[in-house]
Formats: sequence, structure tokens, C-alpha cells
Amino acid sequence: MKKIILNKKLNHCKIALFTCVLLMTLSCDLDETQEVATLNNLVMADEFDEDGTPDSSIWGYEIGDGSAQGIPGWGNNELQYYTDRPENVTVENGVLIITAREEAYQGASYTSARLITRGLFEQQYGRFEARIRVPYGQGYWPAFWLLGNDCNVNPWPQCGEIDIMEYLGDEPASMFGTLHGPGFSGAESISKEFTLQNDRFDTGFHVFGVEWTPSYINYYVDGNIYHSLTREDVAEETDGEGEWVFDNPFYIILNVAVGGNLPGNPNQDTVFPQSMLVDYVRVYK
Repeated sequence: MKKIILNKKLNHCKIALFTCVLLMTLSCDLDETQEVATLNNLVMADEFDEDGTPDSSIWGYEIGDGSAQGIPGWGNNELQYYTDRPENVTVENGVLIITAREEAYQGASYTSARLITRGLFEQQYGRFEARIRVPYGQGYWPAFWLLGNDCNVNPWPQCGEIDIMEYLGDEPASMFGTLHGPGFSGAESISKEFTLQNDRFDTGFHVFGVEWTPSYINYYVDGNIYHSLTREDVAEETDGEGEWVFDNPFYIILNVAVGGNLPGNPNQDTVFPQSMLVDYVRVYK
């Protein structure tokens, strides 16, 4: 059942929900004890249980090749044209399916889809997670990420970007989580890779998430914390040039890009069509 759960409904239970704090020592570059907030107050969930189009009360679309937004190639020289066609985005058998296709369409050589919650669901802080299976092959670049809702007045990277999961299709055992802001964006972003042992991200579902508070952002895969950034870390990583811009509501994006500067373009071995499957998206307060 697709649903947005409102706080007032939860408050009706008159149960005080508390944040549980778990201390874990991580093997991350900063080599320090991380504080992880386990949040229990579910405020939005889409389980993709109804076949058809994605729930329009939660999801909208960004259409085109970025030209209409003033950023052709979506700022990365990508090759896809995003659509809202069922060939590129549908819900079936309990999963959201975003499919990239090799086809001539509106002047592009590939099509795909990019779903957003802008203006429908936006939240400041909390736990954002999704259970996802990704495609494979050179040129695929699926992602689950958050963008500040003030980009129209504070253009990127001033509005901030939290990449919960990015994956390059020619490296099926690895993914990475990234933070972008003024002083640390694009190739200068703050990023960390997570690699599976004896497994691949394209052969099964995995849970990707962040826990975001006023003082830190923690990244995890399948419950394993692998990256943590605080305000102080951002300042240290950028020699004091970076600005923490993560204190306003962000919205969710799910997309599959094809080609561009980061993943590189598809080659003769890249298989089309392929899909990113999303079992659920959940957000906790």
C-alpha cells in the first residue's frame, strides 16, 4: 500500500518515540567512533504494491535532456532523454521499475526516467532508505539521492546534494555515497566507496540509506555504516573552504543515467534494455 503517514496520525497513539543511539567503531578514513541515530518514526513510505504508474501524490518526473532546465546533458554530458512513458517507468509485481533503453527519441540515443518528490515530499533531517537492485554494464549510472529544495534561489551546489547511492555499471561490486556543497562539488566532492565481498549489487536487492541530523550525515549499506561526515569533517576535508548547507528540506530523486563524464559511454558489451528495481522507499523523522 502506497502511503504518506502524517505526524498527527502517529501522535494519536500518544506514545513518545525516542531516538536510540548506538555507538559503532568504523574502518573509515577518519578512524573515529561514529554515533548512529536509529529513528523509528516512519513519516513516508512507498512500498510499490499497486501496479501501474508511480503514486502521483509522492512522485513527479523530470522530463528531457536537461536543456529545459538550462543544464544540457544534466551537467554531465549524459546521453539519455528522461520520459514518463511506461516503457521507461512503471510499477509491477511490487517494485518500481526504471528502464534505460537504447532507442532514438527526441534527438537522443537512449531513454530512461528520473522520479522526484519535489513539492510533494520534502524533509529536513531523518533517515532516508530504499531497497534497490541495479543494472550492470559500462555506461549505466543509477542513483538514489537528495537535493535541496531551494536550488531555484540557491543554485547548485549552494543548495546541497546528498548522494545516498551511486553505482557505475562496470564496477558491479562497488557503490559510493557522496556529499556536494559549496567548496566540495563535482570532482571535488567528498565521497566514499563501499565494496561487497564475493557479491555484486546487480544480482540482488540491497538497502541503501543515510541518517541525517543537524551535526552529521551517516551512510550505510544493508545496515552497515561505512561513511560519516560532520560539519567539522567538511571543514577539514576542504581546508576550511567548504560550507555545510544541509539544514533545510531536501527532496528525493531516483534515476538511471546513461553515459556522460563519470560513468563513460556504453560500449559494444553493454546490454539494453536494463532496469533499476526499487522494492520500497521509506523515510523516518
